[in-house]
Amino acid sequence: MQREEKISYLEKQAKECRRSIIEMLTESKSGHPGGSLSSVDMLTALYFAEMNIDPQNPQKEDRDRFVLSKGHAAPALYAVLAQKGFFPKEQCHTLRKMGSPLQGHPDMHKVPGVDISTGSLGQGLSAACGMALAARLAQNGARVYAVLGDGESQEGQVWEAAMFAAHYQLDNLVVFLDHNHLQIDGNISDVLSPEPLDAKWNAFGWYVLPINGHDMGQILDAFEKARTIKGQPVMILAETVKGKGVSFMENQASWHGVAPKVEERDQALQELA
Repeated sequence: MQREEKISYLEKQAKECRRSIIEMLTESKSGHPGGSLSSVDMLTALYFAEMNIDPQNPQKEDRDRFVLSKGHAAPALYAVLAQKGFFPKEQCHTLRKMGSPLQGHPDMHKVPGVDISTGSLGQGLSAACGMALAARLAQNGARVYAVLGDGESQEGQVWEAAMFAAHYQLDNLVVFLDHNHLQIDGNISDVLSPEPLDAKWNAFGWYVLPINGHDMGQILDAFEKARTIKGQPVMILAETVKGKGVSFMENQASWHGVAPKVEERDQALQELA
């Protein structure tokens, strides 16, 4: 597949996943649309273009691992996993319903393709570091990818893990920071500014790649560059828009954790047609 064809293919997959996010959240009447929509392009690129995975054998030993540290963006992960074939797409309609494996935060014991249960913010990077170190010791060639929130980076444990990754030169670890500038209480700079994020991660010993987190071409280029970096973990600092793709949700902190109503769903799906 030529580069432009691949980009077009990934964009179509991401749009379909956005539609799935809106539909499942409307049906569940709860969940987190804003951060799911801001991160779904990165997840789509990971699962459809980058990671060594097999939906028919989700536990294969040498697979690449993924950690959704901002676990409340589970609808994005579920949409991508279903689109990739880890479980039937129809199951997305059971999000947050009694007895459903698709809980509000991902559960590794219930959902095929989920490598680690997440939800408590700040802990995912530590798990990703452990996975990356284990893969190095196993010498199986596996790489580890993670997505952090920018509000989540206010957590102290994130920076302990950042030091660990740099100290052990975990160059098989690639992390996206979903830099949409908003968290549940408003702008991250007003709540507790973690800026300047690029300088901080660089000072902690990471190789920093700033990109537009909605540009598939830039995401693919970042993957390619990350594979050339030796002796350092890679931070892909992705500039994103909370609620990306739905006009009335974009850049609105109020859509952090509120599900769309039926009429809002219809408008969103029309925009995503």
